[in-house]
Amino acid sequence: MTALLPGTATLGVLGGGQLGRMFVHAAQAMGYRCIVLDPDAISPAGAVAEKHLKADYLDSFGLAQLARDCDAITTEFENVPALALETLAGMRVVAPSGASVAVCQDRAVEKAHFEAAGVPCAPHAVITNEIELAAVDPALLPGILKTSRMGYDGKGQVRVATAAELADAWRGLKQVPCVLEQLLPLKAELSVLVARGADGQLVNYPVQQNLHRGGILAVTEVPAPDVPAEVAKRAIAAARQVAETLNYVGVLCVEFFWLDENDAAGRPVSDGRLVVNEMAPRPHNSGHWTMNGADVSQFELQVRALAGLPLQAPSQHSASVMLNLLGDLWFSAAGGPTPPAWDRVLALPGTHLHLYGKTDARHGRKMGHLNITADTPEGAHVVALQAAAILGLPTDF
Repeated sequence: MTALLPGTATLGVLGGGQLGRMFVHAAQAMGYRCIVLDPDAISPAGAVAEKHLKADYLDSFGLAQLARDCDAITTEFENVPALALETLAGMRVVAPSGASVAVCQDRAVEKAHFEAAGVPCAPHAVITNEIELAAVDPALLPGILKTSRMGYDGKGQVRVATAAELADAWRGLKQVPCVLEQLLPLKAELSVLVARGADGQLVNYPVQQNLHRGGILAVTEVPAPDVPAEVAKRAIAAARQVAETLNYVGVLCVEFFWLDENDAAGRPVSDGRLVVNEMAPRPHNSGHWTMNGADVSQFELQVRALAGLPLQAPSQHSASVMLNLLGDLWFSAAGGPTPPAWDRVLALPGTHLHLYGKTDARHGRKMGHLNITADTPEGAHVVALQAAAILGLPTDF
């Protein structure tokens, strides 16, 4: 494609959440105008874009207007209808493609893609009916039953230990198509961000080590503190292979389980191998550290890939820790909501606060993130612990 030069083009975004907001900020800093299509009248991205189209993602008039006014269009979350992207692709440059997003929207299809790409994933079974439920290999239990579609941040997931629990859980999920994954002994959860251009140019960030609480990402540390160079090399190679085989264009996050060598009794169960968990066809929470810890953020790479600009290989210049900030922080034991002690947090060295413009703090709602940068991983870790203590967050990392 011919590059869309800064200062001359308008970029469109399907979705008005915080990822769209940070994309818009990055695009505007480079000189692009931005238009957001989102049904929410007060969406975070719509509030900062030059124009906000309040319309459903499949509204034909809204899509036509977006295509008319934009030179290229992306999405800020994976659950936008793939059909909307395919419709827009008939009129404008769209990245990532509807086909790529569709793979990421269905766990069963996603796992089939991993296997076709030669990238190992957890042992699993697809359950769409009673016959497949009855045929599940008992070796997959205990496991985690996940809905094939629309599950994220721990939603649509049930841990099961027996065949009876599995049957009850599937029926409790309204018998929608599901994937049962074998429960594996984890050493750590990792992720790799890659960016790929339409010309096939492919770059990546270092391996990120992630801690989840309640199914929601809580902490990311880069460099990954516990990961040997050989494991990191394998994770990066696998993530790049996934992007290549998807013919992906844009920023893609691939999440991994790094398996423990021993079970709870200390018996060897694996060689510390990696299995792919899932992927997200967009910038990712675990990559928010790049806004302050790298010379090019994940959002600038998303802009570059969409606009057909060269993809600069990113370089990490500071050890980084990212703390996810949920709406729970606005509620004290006495009630709430009240603002957290940002003044005390920002008095700590290397702290960078990013709030998403959401006025309504709710429990479990992503309100922002805090990046901590330092010359050394140890220095960043110490300050992150201090910040967590001030905010009342767990210090178990």
